[in-house]
Amino acid sequence: MDKKEILKEFGRNLRAERNRAGLSREQLAEIAGLSYGQVIGAIERGEINTSLTVIVSLLNALNIEFSSLYTFKR
Repeated sequence: MDKKEILKEFGRNLRAERNRAGLSREQLAEIAGLSYGQVIGAIERGEINTSLTVIVSLLNALNIEFSSLYTFKR
C-alpha cells in the first residue's frame, strides 16, 4: 500500500470515529489541544502526514485505540 492510500484510509477512519463521537472538527481539535479544526479536515482528507504526537492526542481525545484508525496489512 502506498503512502497516499495509507493517509486516505487513516483519514476516512478518523472522520468516522469523530462522527461516531458526535464532534465537529473544531470540537475535536479543541479537545485534542490542536490549534484549529482545519488541521483535522486536512488529516481526514489524507492531505497531510501528521506527527505521532498529534495522532496520540487524537486517540486520547476520541478515547480509541490506534487500530480503530488503521489496520496494518501485510
